[in-house]
Amino acid sequence: MSEALRILVLHGPNLNLFGRREPHIYGTTTLAEIDQRLTALAGELGGVELEIFQSNHEGALIDKFHQNIDTAAGALLNPAGLTQHGVPLHDAIKAMPFPVLEIHMSNIAARESWRAHSIISPAVKATVQGLGWRSYTAGLRALVETLRG
Repeated sequence: MSEALRILVLHGPNLNLFGRREPHIYGTTTLAEIDQRLTALAGELGGVELEIFQSNHEGALIDKFHQNIDTAAGALLNPAGLTQHGVPLHDAIKAMPFPVLEIHMSNIAARESWRAHSIISPAVKATVQGLGWRSYTAGLRALVETLRG
């Protein structure tokens, strides 16, 4: 059997508050529930191992990318509030030898005008947004299919 695909799942600032923070935008699903759904989907897909990490600090997210530069096959990243201003995060993504998908629960283009521009998008392979927690599962499916394709 071939080696499992190691996928990073990185959640940015304030996402630990999913389920409590602005439920009219983000819904009532908690971050723990999203992580459980991703772990279950990884099991269904077979041969997929997830490393899940959340931080309210940009440097910690960058460190996680650096630590996995030679071992990860790909990554899902919800940059949250770093979407519009995370230049160092953008630069770290560009240094990775694997595909990164940008994930957003809401459709950032349909929200406040300042949210519509992502500094992260030019550094990633694709963006999945506006599907609530399903943005994560759709992203994981797409990433695994891309890596296996």
